[in-house]
Amino acid sequence: MRRIVLVIEYDGTNYVGWQVQPNGVAIQEKIGDAFYMLTGERPALHASGRTDSGVHARAQTAHFDTECRIPADKICYALNTRLPDDIRIKASFEVPQDFHARFDVRRKHYVYTVNNAPHASAFTRNTALHVHYPLDIERLNEAAKLFLGTHDFNAFRAAGSKASTTVRTIFVSEWTRDGEYLRYHVAGSGFLYNMVRIMVGTMLRIGQGFEDPALISSALAEPLRSNAGDTAPAHGLTLWRVEYELFDTEELTV
Repeated sequence: MRRIVLVIEYDGTNYVGWQVQPNGVAIQEKIGDAFYMLTGERPALHASGRTDSGVHARAQTAHFDTECRIPADKICYALNTRLPDDIRIKASFEVPQDFHARFDVRRKHYVYTVNNAPHASAFTRNTALHVHYPLDIERLNEAAKLFLGTHDFNAFRAAGSKASTTVRTIFVSEWTRDGEYLRYHVAGSGFLYNMVRIMVGTMLRIGQGFEDPALISSALAEPLRSNAGDTAPAHGLTLWRVEYELFDTEELTV
């Protein structure tokens, strides 16, 4: 039995998220079906974490155990011939049996993209949130810095989260501008259900001048969901990079 890691890129527009759901098609399901067609096996796929309906991934990471004899580095090529065009396996390789794609994560990186132009783009309509009103990047970054460090993020999680603790550590939290596009890059030890989207929704209100950055400090000090802002739409969010002690997906997706 071998343990294989997949580094997966996908456009989440047409899917109900990573995890198999009764109400639609999931990424996990499509990869499982492709591997079954390839080998006759249907192994359990364990990912670095769930992504919600409409969320994308540049480097989702998953592992599974298999008895198939296909060379590990060739599995990605074989799977890609059986997957739809909006799901690609960027790399596949063998890891020790004690590796776990979820529990061994050191840092996860997400990027949220905002198209801050007067008119929406036909090309990025599925991957960037269109916000036509002006956004002040200095105010956005003033707010973003308040998330750095270890905090109780209970105010920034959606109902339905089953996490045993709401304390998380944020290592990177910053906005950048590239022409009409604003991108929020956040890296953390882990994230709660809808956490990044609520962080972004809160900061967007600050960026347009409706709220003061102190709103974030208050929500972290008194972590009630009602103290934070709205949940930004899913389609602007991408799981960008996952870091492990064994490897960094940044080195595998260039």
